[in-house]
Amino acid sequence: MKNKLFIAFCVVFLAQMVSAHTEKDSISSFTFQRMALMDHFDCDACGCSASGGSLGFSSMLSANFVGLRYFHQSYSSRDGIFANSPWIAENFNTVQVWSKIPVTDKIQIAALIPYHFHNRALIAGVEEIQGMGDASLIATYSVYETQKDSTVFTHHVQIGAGLKLPTGKFEEANNAGTVNQSFQLGTGSWDYLFVTEYVIRKKNLGLNSMLNYTVKTENRKQYQFGNQLNYGTTLFYVLDANMIQLVPQVGVAGEVYASNKQYGQLVPNTAGDVLFSKFGLEAGRNKLSVGVSAMLPINQNLSNGNIEAKYRWTFNLNYTL
Repeated sequence: MKNKLFIAFCVVFLAQMVSAHTEKDSISSFTFQRMALMDHFDCDACGCSASGGSLGFSSMLSANFVGLRYFHQSYSSRDGIFANSPWIAENFNTVQVWSKIPVTDKIQIAALIPYHFHNRALIAGVEEIQGMGDASLIATYSVYETQKDSTVFTHHVQIGAGLKLPTGKFEEANNAGTVNQSFQLGTGSWDYLFVTEYVIRKKNLGLNSMLNYTVKTENRKQYQFGNQLNYGTTLFYVLDANMIQLVPQVGVAGEVYASNKQYGQLVPNTAGDVLFSKFGLEAGRNKLSVGVSAMLPINQNLSNGNIEAKYRWTFNLNYTL
């Protein structure tokens, strides 16, 4: 199964590389463009498959690319709905094909296709699920961008909107008697994504800020995940080391979740919020770049204290278009 999955992702990856149009960067072969607009669309604070979560620095050394990324999320939650229910470990793993392709000078299309393999160590034994997650398609528009050599500081503002498709499987049985309602491959619903991003730079030093909102709808099983707000800011610095560019990064990211609903009624203990610290490093040479990042919680209140986020980390390999 793992071999088939790897082959499938490689086929998709190579197909997009062949079909993509190349675009020469105006500064160098690599120009740091943090992909905050895509960071928050493939998971949520409770490990859901909903849509990128604040999974650290899924940032690029180029504005347009196609690639693969892997991310891992670790949580603890109660195995049951009672106050004395034991705590268990939950692990959420995702391999994702993702890309951002230019349509015009101001418009770009981003696509994310995830494959999940999750597990949790219940008292009754280990439970595992795996399969395709919810794919996302996002269009972004550059509202404002200063000329790179015209001022001391350069500014870039983007807005966008998109859809998360119900390509991942939603199983009611996974929610029965468990606190973490997000142990799913997908939400089973059509969700609407709204994204904003602002980047300010002075030479090699820059600050990226983002604010995203996801409106989630009811699925066919009459279950509705709560709407989701993501925000974050990242400080980065571009270092030129011979033929390799390095981009160390540090920042914070927050997530806020409304309560889930079932049959139109609020599901108790499903709302929450979490604030993460995050740090990472990316390296690029020619058209290839690699990156690794990690996130640690600073403050959290998930599911009324019944779920605890432990850490997240991600690795990505990308090809610049």
